[in-house]
Parts: sequence; C-alpha cells; structure tokens
Amino acid sequence: MPQLWDFSGGVHPAEHKQLSTSRSIQAAGIPGQLVLPLQQHIGEPAEPIVAIGDSVLKGQKIADVSHGMGVPVHAPTSGVIESIGDYPVPHPSGMADKCIVLKPDGKDEWCERYPVSDYRKLDRNQVLDIIRSAGISGMGGAGFPTHIKLKPSRDRKVDTLILNGAECEPYITADDMTMRERADEVVSGLKVMAWILRPERCVIGIEDNKPEAATALREAIQGTQIEIAVIPTKYPSGGEKQLIQILTGMEVPSGGIPADIGVMCQNVGTAVAVARAVFEDTPLVSRVVTLTGEALEKPGNFDVLLGTPLDYLLEQAGLQPERANRLILGGPMMGYTLTTTAVPVIKTSNCIIAATASELPAPPPEQACIRCGQCAEVCPMELLPQQLFWHAKATEFEKAEHLNLFDCIECGACSYVCPSSIPLVQYYRYAKGEIRVQRAEQLKADRARERFEARQERLDREQQDKELRRKERAKAAAEAQSKKKVEAEKAAASGEAVDERAASSALVEQALARKKASNKAAQAQAPIPADAAPEKPDIELLEKQFVQAQSKLETMQTMLEDAKAQQADNVEKLERAVTKNHDRVKRAEEALTDARKTLATQTESQSIE
Repeated sequence: MPQLWDFSGGVHPAEHKQLSTSRSIQAAGIPGQLVLPLQQHIGEPAEPIVAIGDSVLKGQKIADVSHGMGVPVHAPTSGVIESIGDYPVPHPSGMADKCIVLKPDGKDEWCERYPVSDYRKLDRNQVLDIIRSAGISGMGGAGFPTHIKLKPSRDRKVDTLILNGAECEPYITADDMTMRERADEVVSGLKVMAWILRPERCVIGIEDNKPEAATALREAIQGTQIEIAVIPTKYPSGGEKQLIQILTGMEVPSGGIPADIGVMCQNVGTAVAVARAVFEDTPLVSRVVTLTGEALEKPGNFDVLLGTPLDYLLEQAGLQPERANRLILGGPMMGYTLTTTAVPVIKTSNCIIAATASELPAPPPEQACIRCGQCAEVCPMELLPQQLFWHAKATEFEKAEHLNLFDCIECGACSYVCPSSIPLVQYYRYAKGEIRVQRAEQLKADRARERFEARQERLDREQQDKELRRKERAKAAAEAQSKKKVEAEKAAASGEAVDERAASSALVEQALARKKASNKAAQAQAPIPADAAPEKPDIELLEKQFVQAQSKLETMQTMLEDAKAQQADNVEKLERAVTKNHDRVKRAEEALTDARKTLATQTESQSIE
C-alpha cells in the first residue's frame, strides 16, 4: 500500500454518482449534424484545411495548427462539409466561435490508418508526433496539448507519472466507467507515456468510492511495476496539485507546474486516447460523456462523437423537459449553467447534468459577508478567500494578485460552504479575467512605446547625420574660401590685382587666355582642307549633358526645399546654386537645339548634292 498524505481543506458534497453507473457505456450514435469548434484546447485555434462541399472520411484531418501550440481536428465520421462559420460553443460566456459543420452520410467509413505494432522501435519524437497528429489534448482539465506536456524541458526530469482517476466531483462518472470497462486501454496508454518520460514511478490514483474501477485496474497491471493508490474520498482530491500532494507529499510551488518538482499528471481518458492513437492510428474523434440528473429517464455514460449537439445527446438519455430546471455542463462544483442546447460536445466535455428544481435549486440571493472564516478552512490551496473577495469586489486587482489569486483552482469549495451565498468563485474568475486583459493591454502599450522610441532614435540619428554632413560641407567651403583668399592676396601682392575680386578675375582671365592660345596652336598645326566636310555635332553627348544638368537642378532644388524646411544656414548659397543650374540647363538646351538644327541643315545639303 503506497504511503499517502493529506491536503488542507476540502469538502464532502453529496456524490450522486449512482445515477449514471447502473449500466455500461452506451454508443450515442451518429446525429444529423456535427459542429466541430476549431478551438477545443489551450493554445492557438486550428485552421480549416477543407472547403465547403468537400467529402471527408472518418478520422480524416479537417483542421490543423500550422504554428504555435495546438492540435488538429478530425472528422468524427464520414460525410460532407456543410459550412464553416461562427456557431455557439460550450463556454461560460455563451459566445459563438468558428466551427466546421459536418453532415454525416451514415456510412461511418474510415480513412486509411497505419497502426504501430511496436512503438518501442520508434524514436521518442516519432511517438510524440503520432500523439500530436491524433489531436489529443488533456481530457480531464483545461485541454492542454498532450504531446507538449509529454515533452518537458531537459531541466525538468519527470520522476513520478500519475494517472488521475480520482474523479472527485459529484455526478461525474465518465472516468469511473472508463476504468471499469477499458482498464486494458488505460494501462496501455500509461505504458506508452511512461516509455516516453522514463519515470521512476508510475501510479494510478483512485478514490475509495470506486472499488470496481480499482479492481479492474489491478487485474490490468499484472506483471508491471505500476502502482494503484486508493485515496480517501474528499473534494477536490482530483485536482492536479491536490492529488500530487496526496500521493507524493510534495507541493507544487506557487506559480509553478508539477514538472518543477519532477511530477506529471495525466487523465485516464487521455491515456485511452494515447493507446488508440498508437496501436490503432485512431485520432481523438469521440469521448465518454456522463449524462445524469433526475430530469433524465435513462442517465448513464455515452460514447459520443465530438461535435454532437447536446440536444441530440439529451434526447438519447430521455430528457424530460417539463422536469428539467437547469442544464449544467461539467460538475455542480466547477461547471456552468447552459443557456442553449445547441452547443456541441468537445474534447473537454465530460458531463451534462439535467437537474430538477429540487435536485439543484437556484442559489439564494447574495448577502453580506459575516466573516465566519469557513471559506479559508475549506480552501485546498490555503489561500485567503475572504480577502480575495474584498479585493476583487473593490477592483483592487494588484492586491488580489499579491495574495496569490492565480493559485486558486476555482474548485468552488469556498462558495459551497459560504453561509451568505456569495458566489466567491465568480468574483475570482472576474478578477483573473480583468488582470489578463490589463496585462494584454500593458503588453500592447509596451510594444507601441518600444516602436515609438525606436522611431525617435532613428529620426534623431538621421538628424545628427544630416547635421554632421552640413558641418563637413561648411568646413570644406570655408577651407576653399580660405584658399582662394590666400591666392587673391598673393595676386594682390604681386600687383596683378588690387582686391580679392580682381585677383580672382585675373586668375580666370589667365586660364581663358591659355586655353585660347592652345586652341589656336592646334588649329595652326592641323589646317582644315578646303574640301573637308563640316563636322557633325554630337547629339547624343549634348542630350546626355542636358539630362545631367536637369538632374542636378532637381537635386539642388530638393536640397533647397529641405534647407528651407529646417531653416538651415546655407539657404542663400543653395538659392544661388539653383539659379546657376537653371542657367546651365538653359544653355545645354540651347546647345542641343542648335546642334539639331545644324544636323538637319547638313543632312539637307548632302541630299541636294
């Protein structure tokens, strides 16, 4: 008998489990329509890979996640894709989400499958890929993708693998009946997960109110080192952190995960799905769902195709509408009231309660807190529910978060014992949601601020570079001016000029004279024959010079506009340069026009001759 520990708090609500355990698991059949939400797990929603009108086979992948954390969605039966759009989904908000609607053809024809005879011959990552491709996510909690959970980081070695069969919440018996009737598959799936993780210990935790399930599993584990731990019945012993504490004596740190202390928990339904994925190549297209409550004629557990509308499922269980007062999805402690039966069964749907008014009466109106402290006594996480309630109600979310609000597992034990009928869990959910919204908005604001700061840095850097170039140009101009001044002073000293302007003019005149003399000498050395044909003007060169002059004028005009906008010091200088370039363009244009006329005249003369 494994050693057991206890956890703080907890309650003992009426179980009501006998309502749905009187008969074996029944097949729910194929409804007339299947609605398959693309978001059935934690992470990114899947994207459709089929189109309206496509024919699909049972087990065929119809949606997948191309990036991020997620798993694909498969066709639960063969049929035709009827539509893709927004439909009601099982969520406390009652809002719609994107779904694929499949119209079954009644044939229930499978796609081709490739089962694995010996998974031990495969690589660990290959088996994880089989589990991912089968679309398996946790079937007992929030729906975390199983293949990711089975691949913890290297610094988190899993020493203990726990299979959670506690199923502590009242009314729900889906896991109980699965362990009774499918114990071999439960153990097979556990063996696959143990082969992947290589833990030192594997243990299945079952509450002592499920003796039939414990017996079935003891027979299935014969010849293995798997342990069966029968634990005392107390809610919420099936909570992941509570079950770990019961079986190992260790506590998951605040804000941490079980892998931080070398432990991993999986649900028995998830183990069955893993076994079927590996040994049969069967994706997750159905699950066991408990239908219970005194408003049903035939309560029990049903093997239900994912996407089955709840109204069809309730009809199979013999719903008596005149007796039904409330419909609850999940258990009475952690579930929520349904506003419509049009929502479908998804991978995390484990129970539907059709309760009469006497069975689950409406809660009385909320009253003032009397500070009795009962909520703190039953809290399994050893939190301070009363203080969390005050801070949530006063929208003091930072204070609530400081008191470890996010460690709350929303088990509802505090609300269950509250004599003032305060819906404490609803306040905590509200506070958590607001904090998540604030975090998302803060993250968005931080990213916007980072983009703005990066832009400002870029503009400042460009301005500094522009100012540096301006200073370099000014320095070069000053040096050139200084050089001209020195030359002018030399010319003035030698008597060739009386001032700077005269010196500059003298230098220019000397250069022109030298050029003119050189041209005359060249003409004298090479006299042109009398009968020589006149030289043709170079039209292509003149056009190139004209284009270059225009381009330079545009550049100078742009520089002038920028300088005016920035109120730079070189505006006057640029205006003179623009004027000069205007003249240059005009001269180039005139030269080109004259050359074209000359060429036309020469061509006409040659044709006459």
